[in-house]
Amino acid sequence: MEPHEEKPIIYTMENKPIVTCAGDQTLFTALYSMLAQQLPREPMEWRRSYGRAPKMIHLEANFVQFKEELLPKEGNKALLTFPFLHIYWTDCCDTETYKATVKEDMQRWQNVLRLHGSTDWLIVVVESDGKKKNKTNILPRTSIMDKIRNDFCNKQSDRCVALSDPLRDSSRSQESWNSFLTKLRTLLLMSFTKNLGRFEDDMRTLREKRTEPGWSFCDYFMVQEELAFVFEMLQQYEDALVQYDELDALFTQYVLNFGAGDGANWLGSFCQPVRSWNGLLLRRPIDMEKRELIQRGEASLLDLRSYLFSRQCTLLIFLQRPWEVTQRALELLHNCVQELRLLEVSVLQGALDCWVFLSCLEVLHRIEGCCDRSQLEANFSHTVGLWTYATEKLKSLGYMCGLVSENGPNSEELNRTVDLLAGLGAERPETVNSLQSPYKKLKEALSSVEAFEKHYLELSHAALEMYRAIGRLRSARLVGKSLAEFYMRKGDPQTAQTFLLDSLKSYTAEGWSLPVTHTRKQIAQCQKQLQQTEDYLQTSALLASDANLTDEERKHYCQEILTFANQASEDKDQRMALSMSAFAQLRELRFRPATATVHVGASLQLELRLCGLMPVPVRLEQLAASVHFTLEQPGARPGLAGSQRRPGVSPDGTVTFPATSPSYGSPQSSAAPALELYEMQDRSPSDNALNSTGVVCKNVHLLLRGNDSTSSLDTPSASASALTMEDGAQMLKTNDVTLLPGNNSIVFTAPSMKPGTYTLRQLCATVGRVQFVLPHIYPIVQYDVYSQEPQLTIEPFTESLLAGLPQRVKFTIVTGHYAVKKGDALQLSNSPSMPILHSSSCSARILSSTGELVGESALSIQASEKVTSISLPVTPPYHTLEFQLEVLCHIPSSPVRAESERLTNGEIRHRPKSRTRYNSGMASIDQKVSIDCPWSIYSILISLTFYTPFRAKHSLLSAGKRKYIQVCLQNVSDTNFRLANQTLMECQPTPSLELLSLNAKAHQLVYSKQCMYSLWEMKWSSELPPCLQCVFAASFSPAEAPDSALKPYSYEFQLEKVSTLYSMKAEIQPAVGEQQCRAGTLCRLEVSITRLTEPSESEREDEEATESESLRTTKLMYEVVDNSSNWAVCGKSSGLVSMPVAAMATHKVQMEVMPLFAGKLPFPSIKVFKYLPHSALPMTQPDTDSCLENDNLSLLDKGLEDQADTASLRSRGSVHSLGSGEQQPPRGVPMPRLEPFSPGQVFNCSLARQVLVLPSTDDHVLEINVT
Repeated sequence: MEPHEEKPIIYTMENKPIVTCAGDQTLFTALYSMLAQQLPREPMEWRRSYGRAPKMIHLEANFVQFKEELLPKEGNKALLTFPFLHIYWTDCCDTETYKATVKEDMQRWQNVLRLHGSTDWLIVVVESDGKKKNKTNILPRTSIMDKIRNDFCNKQSDRCVALSDPLRDSSRSQESWNSFLTKLRTLLLMSFTKNLGRFEDDMRTLREKRTEPGWSFCDYFMVQEELAFVFEMLQQYEDALVQYDELDALFTQYVLNFGAGDGANWLGSFCQPVRSWNGLLLRRPIDMEKRELIQRGEASLLDLRSYLFSRQCTLLIFLQRPWEVTQRALELLHNCVQELRLLEVSVLQGALDCWVFLSCLEVLHRIEGCCDRSQLEANFSHTVGLWTYATEKLKSLGYMCGLVSENGPNSEELNRTVDLLAGLGAERPETVNSLQSPYKKLKEALSSVEAFEKHYLELSHAALEMYRAIGRLRSARLVGKSLAEFYMRKGDPQTAQTFLLDSLKSYTAEGWSLPVTHTRKQIAQCQKQLQQTEDYLQTSALLASDANLTDEERKHYCQEILTFANQASEDKDQRMALSMSAFAQLRELRFRPATATVHVGASLQLELRLCGLMPVPVRLEQLAASVHFTLEQPGARPGLAGSQRRPGVSPDGTVTFPATSPSYGSPQSSAAPALELYEMQDRSPSDNALNSTGVVCKNVHLLLRGNDSTSSLDTPSASASALTMEDGAQMLKTNDVTLLPGNNSIVFTAPSMKPGTYTLRQLCATVGRVQFVLPHIYPIVQYDVYSQEPQLTIEPFTESLLAGLPQRVKFTIVTGHYAVKKGDALQLSNSPSMPILHSSSCSARILSSTGELVGESALSIQASEKVTSISLPVTPPYHTLEFQLEVLCHIPSSPVRAESERLTNGEIRHRPKSRTRYNSGMASIDQKVSIDCPWSIYSILISLTFYTPFRAKHSLLSAGKRKYIQVCLQNVSDTNFRLANQTLMECQPTPSLELLSLNAKAHQLVYSKQCMYSLWEMKWSSELPPCLQCVFAASFSPAEAPDSALKPYSYEFQLEKVSTLYSMKAEIQPAVGEQQCRAGTLCRLEVSITRLTEPSESEREDEEATESESLRTTKLMYEVVDNSSNWAVCGKSSGLVSMPVAAMATHKVQMEVMPLFAGKLPFPSIKVFKYLPHSALPMTQPDTDSCLENDNLSLLDKGLEDQADTASLRSRGSVHSLGSGEQQPPRGVPMPRLEPFSPGQVFNCSLARQVLVLPSTDDHVLEINVT
């Protein structure tokens, strides 16, 4: 909208509360300017009734001379002319003057006020220093004040105020003046509150009588508007707006009740026919013409609504809320149209459109007058609704008056235009000088076709740009669609098509099916007029498949396509390419066989299920599918293509395509092509191991092209060659097919002459001169044709192979492209440790590539010393040959070392998951088998891993001088076994030694993960040998097959230093005077070490002995520790003893220990070691592994050794502790070391003994240890 030549003036209310002034007018005139200026400076708190929030207001007043005519007469309730306060001014100073004139004048003034019931008055006595100087016999001012109060203010002394010379500039005068202003504001506010409250009560009473006969809304309207005027007078615009909103709501409710059948009598005056539709008038603060009509009860509905909204608009602009004006205006215009219908008001056709159009532009002009351009641009969202509404009404007027048709208006339409212009009346004085007033615009737009087009396009484009600026694209396209209809009626289909395509894009993206159908019909009409044949046929196809149309309409558009397809053409090879999405939909594709993988030359069929979208059967000359071929990669692993199912393919070989509605496919473009991703693998040529893998996109040239490319395969304008197939592509064809409405099944036979991957890219249906093309098939549809090399695999029939038992292994030969001929055989090299067990009943199974059994044939197996030959039955290519053989892996006589978890270089050994899970703790045996195959000149080396089912360990047990050998045999496999004939023998028998079996059962059942223990006692007649070589042997068989032959198992081990050299015994005695040991009390521990036998020759070589005084001794070290924290060893816990090398030689050691808890406590642990002096060690750093945890125990020197003789070991005090705290000798000095005894050389007689410990004698402290 262009800017105005003159902006409307925003009027303010000049009304102020009236205050009358009586008495000395000259005095008041001197003070008037100062009083009127300073009264509103200070705000006052206005407290209102009914719990309403207090407000701060600035009071102003209109001071007028007192006249009796100003006082309200009985029945007059107008507040604007009501005097709220009456002031009497006097500066009388002497008694004579007061009695002669002033008193009498005051009396008349009071009588008049009392006659009219006014109680709000104030007497002001002004004291002037000038008069005091002229009169010397005057009385003090207080005497005059007292007389006035006695005469007029007996009960209201605050109604008389003294004002001290207000014109002087002194502190006393200023203080008196301020006090007077405060009193004046207070009294004025009190009067105002009282009278306003009385007025509100009267108004409320009047409103409650609205159900009584004779009640008039117009009378009530004037009363409540009076209240609104008062609030506006006080600049309380929010409260004033509330009054008009209440009137608006009350009138609206009555109209709604009238529509529901409950009408009021006074509504009849608003049901008169509308004779004027000149729109809203917002350029005056008060439209006095319409107010007078309301006051006389002659206003029409539009008059009342127009006046009411003009007052609301004025107050909203005072409140600086102009954008709320636009919102309310839009609601008002829509509601007025509905209210006229509810009240059944007679309105000339087009009159309401004129009124709405003028009102919209008037509101917009009013907003533009109070806002700058930047504010308008930032608030398009508030004003665009009025622009759009005005555009719609102008368009309606144009259609009604014949201004849109190509031929122009006729006589009837011209007469209608004249009638409408007559109802506008004369232009208002406020807009006469404005060139862009709403009145001039409407009159000019209805004057001619060209002027109408100019104004309509101006409004439409303005609304369109506003919607785009605020991001409301849906509304913008709706305006564009309205413009398209205008251009179509004007005979400009090219411009109309542009707007329609933009709208169609929005409807399609958001899924509005009915608007899509309606818009597409309009587009088809434009395309037909523009002779855009290809686009018209594509749109016709979409409409023919649209379920929102009737059958007749769909058949019409389908016939349009068939008519063009059957027309003769000069160029027979030139065909029109259209998108198949509107013609038919690919719903399902099924492979036969379901794996979608066949070998070269095999038969593969593809069954397509097409859903015909045309309303009638259509005969197809040809239905073809283009196939893209990818050569098989040399590194691809043969046979895996059929085992790994492609994504999107169900187990029954069916590919389901997503169902999409053809109604949402744009005639000018379709969806972007789908990604065609393929897996790429790089394998090693030698062992076929996977080196790397990746993903490659094979249609990147389609994805990266521009959206507006003319070579796009899915645009109707693309060339026919680009839509038919790719260069060099193979074809699947079928001719003369009738496509019925609904589901259709079509079968193709796929080519399979070359190995590789075949991908279906496009689908094309030919109907005469028209081709319907599906440019991209998604999900990706592929089938594989493979050429496979022969393969031989050997795998256990069970989860793992056990050594020592016959095990079945499965031979699988995948023939691939090789045909097994008569006489072909497998040559297996024999191994002594793993013979092949064959029987005459061995047979082979022949399976097809799909896993179906083709036949069975007996195998001929011939064995020689070095080779086993297996004759193979005749097998065609791409079949599988399966047979089973039994093998036996002998368990080696020497124990097999269990598999180490680390290799020799320290790296972790990585095993297959199944092997790691099964053989945890099992020993493995790897057997290599070399096989010569007829299809290869090279031998195949295959490794079979067997696992030993048992794990054995031994232990030497002692009981004094008696010796026992225990063997633990653990079944580490998952199979249960039956054991028999357990024996223990020496490898080289000793005549003086006998192994006596203590095992009761000869046959035992050993379950999986169970241990079996066997025990033998050693009996000897002479000296035991220093070393024993033993072998444990047993026979076993599976528990599930008790009749099978027993298989042997043996375990060899060696025992050294079997004889018992020392016996050790400990005793714990309570303290002196105590019967039992007590917790916290020292006890005596005595350890006795006894030599049991004379040393043998070998023992003499091992022991380090010294000879002193013809006595041969050896040094032992003892240590007393308590790992369970039951005892505290007091003093030294370790030491050296010199032990005589003689039978039954005994040495005793005593020390003090303290029990820490009460109860049955086990004895402390006592350890004995061989002590090897430093003379026996080389000059090297001592071995830390042979020392105890206490570093001080190894710090021995020569002096300490000499002191540790037998005499010094008789008492605890004479025993020298090894931890005496000497300094550690430097590196390289010879160090003594400790060597533990072999198992069985030291027998501890007190190993499991316990001693009773009583609690301490302190009865007040009880310590309980709960474990």
